[in-house]
Parts: sequence; C-alpha cells; structure tokens
Amino acid sequence: MKHRILKKRHLEILLERIPDYVSPKAGLEQYKTPPAIAADILWLAYNLGDIHDKNVMDLACGTGIFAIGAAILGAGKVFAVDIDREALEVAKGASEGLDVADRIQFIEADIKDSIPELSRLEIDTLIQNPPFGSQRMVKRGADRIFIRGSLKISPVVYSFHMMGSEEFVKGYFERMGGKITHKLYYRFPIPRVYDFHKKEFKLVDIIVLRVIRT
Repeated sequence: MKHRILKKRHLEILLERIPDYVSPKAGLEQYKTPPAIAADILWLAYNLGDIHDKNVMDLACGTGIFAIGAAILGAGKVFAVDIDREALEVAKGASEGLDVADRIQFIEADIKDSIPELSRLEIDTLIQNPPFGSQRMVKRGADRIFIRGSLKISPVVYSFHMMGSEEFVKGYFERMGGKITHKLYYRFPIPRVYDFHKKEFKLVDIIVLRVIRT
C-alpha cells in the first residue's frame, strides 16, 4: 500500500504504531525515538529532498522508526542496520504492519566491523541515533565510531547527540570533512526501563545535526 502523507502529523500517527523494544539492552543504550521527534526530522529531510526516491539508511535503527518513516515518505531503497537481532525482528514486524516491508532491507551488523561494506550501498541519506555514552554501561565516546563511519557511508547525515557535546561533535564532524547545515534541538524523554534508573521519567536535552560531506 502506498501511503499518502499530506502533513507531518499524518506521518507521526503512523509512526506511533511502531512498537518499543521488547527487552531493551542497557549496554546498547536503547531508547525508542518518540514519534513526534522522528516525524519532525523525517519531515525536514523530506522537504530538503533527502528522502523521496533516495537510498536511505537508518543506522542503529532499533525498532526501525526512521527506516519505516523513510519508506512511508517514498524513499527509493531503505536499509535498516542494527547490531541487535531482536530489535530488527520488531522492526520487520512493524514494517509489515505498515505495508512497507518490501521497501526495506534489514541488516544485522556492528558498525565497527561494517563501514567498508555499508559504504558500498550507495546511500544518499543516513539517519542515526547512536548510543550517547551517557549511561554507566555504555563506553564513553561510543558515538565517535558513528561520526567517523557515517560520512564514509553517506554524503548527507542526520545525527543525534547530547546537547552538552555539541561543540565537540561539531568539531569532530568538521575534522572528518563534514559541514553542519542544520541544528535541531529537542528534549528527549527517557522512561525508566533499566534497573539503575532512579526516576520514572526524565527529559534529556539533545541536538540533531544535519551534516553534508564536503
């Protein structure tokens, strides 16, 4: 079925049907991107010409919200990449429920070992929400491999980061040959899903950068 999306809110409503993680893994810092945030980023990317008829990769895709959203918005080919097989199975099921499974290729891979292979896929646009390294079970700087790898894989990157690391991340992307074209700021809701969480809910300030390879 071809979805007819006229407004960002229509996209958000569809993305709300994508399930959360069945058993989120703290070591991978897994949190589902809220549909409102995902729809906002995808809508911007669509209006900038980064989605329709483009080859799009959702790197560290989790349950597939950006991959599925890109397929709904008419991407040519979509690649959903994650290290977690269980999350990929949830994403596959969600893509079937939204009738876009035939447009998405699901790839189980660790970016540390897969950059050369992924860079051969001729990706036009990459969206990534990598581990921030903000939790005690996640290695600090865990997002650096994504910064380095993303611009090798795609000439256009949308990348999530902690707001407090904005200047560092901006400089890192620039050293890797990237140019920041857009900055989007959000308050990302983190529910209590891990044993070490003390609060039922907290908001984390994040930044999403659109970066182009120069």
